[in-house]
Amino acid sequence: MNWNTALPLLIVGSSLLPGLVIFFLAEKRVAVRITLNLFGAVLKLVLVGVMLWGVFHGEHYEARLPLLPGLDLVVRAGPLSMLFVTLSTGLWLVTTIYAIGYLEESPHRSRFFGFFSLCVTATVGLALAGNLITFILFYELLTLATYPLVVHRGTEVARLAGKNYLFYTVGGGALLLIGTVWLYTLTGTLEFTSRGFVSGLETSHQPALVIIFVLIIAGLGVKAALLPFHGWLPQAMVAPAPVSALLHAVAVVKAGAFGIVRVLYDVYGIEFAASLGVTLPLAVIASATIIYGSIRALYQDNLKRRLAFSTVSQVSYITLGVAIVGPIATVGGLLHLVHQGVQKITLFFCAGNLAETLGIHKISMMNGVGRRMPWTMTAFTIGAFGMIGVPPLAGFISKWYLGLGAMQADQDWVILILAGSSLLNAAYFLPILHTAWFKAPPDSWLLERDFGRRETAWALLIPPLVTAGLTVLLGLLASAPFTPLEWARFFANQEYLQ
Repeated sequence: MNWNTALPLLIVGSSLLPGLVIFFLAEKRVAVRITLNLFGAVLKLVLVGVMLWGVFHGEHYEARLPLLPGLDLVVRAGPLSMLFVTLSTGLWLVTTIYAIGYLEESPHRSRFFGFFSLCVTATVGLALAGNLITFILFYELLTLATYPLVVHRGTEVARLAGKNYLFYTVGGGALLLIGTVWLYTLTGTLEFTSRGFVSGLETSHQPALVIIFVLIIAGLGVKAALLPFHGWLPQAMVAPAPVSALLHAVAVVKAGAFGIVRVLYDVYGIEFAASLGVTLPLAVIASATIIYGSIRALYQDNLKRRLAFSTVSQVSYITLGVAIVGPIATVGGLLHLVHQGVQKITLFFCAGNLAETLGIHKISMMNGVGRRMPWTMTAFTIGAFGMIGVPPLAGFISKWYLGLGAMQADQDWVILILAGSSLLNAAYFLPILHTAWFKAPPDSWLLERDFGRRETAWALLIPPLVTAGLTVLLGLLASAPFTPLEWARFFANQEYLQ
């Protein structure tokens, strides 16, 4: 086995092996658990950096393991997979640091961090999947790994949310599997290829391909929180803040959106999908989800639920971008895959800080909290402005490319969706900022001895400051080498200029 074969397996294993060891650690082995967590996260980041450099310079990384007759387990690196792998790996490191601080005194930490590691293993595995069967295996592993995290608190509400989560995701997985098996009977292959592997089928198969597309997109749409499959996501907010951050920014919803991109480009081929007439309905569903999620967010007083409905809206930008069919819109959608993740994880980190430090869970309880926790609320403000699309932050860059792509593809109606969504984003984020910064804080906060000195633990404060800084830098330095914009263009050029 040479280095180019071993590296993808090492990247997957760098979180799998520490996670399996953590399961068997006693709760009191805090130092060992922290060391394993951080070692795995840092090692994965280094290995991904090496692979990123190699892919950019034309190196081919692929590993194949026998799975079924005629089907291998394949992990392979490419521009699209590296975009998602880099996002997941980078944010996993900051989430690990945050989770260590957040769960410092909690029970069942070994169980939590064991499944936490399995979750990122599944995410990276599906990102590197070289065929549809490999994608499905890691996709379902992600469901199994995240369920214990959702129900971690063990309350009745958490168990109900977990049951609902399984109902949606297992049902979605079944639809995905049915569509995949049907597809395999028609094509005899599930290998991801540029321009798709189904486009060469005879015209007589096209009605079946449309039905298969609907099944697969419905299965992926559950995790991507597309209408009407979004109901599990707001309920899952009973999970601890690090889990919420993981669900919204790194793993589950991104896995669904990433899967939709894969199906459009590497299974059907974007031009063939458009010829089947399935891309415009998908764009309409994504647009409806964008507006619906934003409207529902307006009426949530619970901060995490408002952020959850914001995710329902914002993740659908990714689907909308690729469904518009055009290189510039594709760049915008893929950019939002990264930019939304960085911004949303910032917001959930800050929401966790408010809950953990001051017991604040509702927006109506946030009067003057910016004076009590200025650094946390500064990070939250940057993340919120990024979500609205205020220049020069990261969210503005992705929305700009989505708008340009819509005009290039003669889909001017998309501009109205983007403008309406941004106005709704402002309508549900700006009142939070006004409450936090301009309303008078409770007298009890003003009387605290450490007021203005130490707002929360460093392990909870540093991660949102880092991701808020990234929100600024990804906007200001968008055209620099190795940025998400560079990689999104790299992928779009391969797909549209060949």
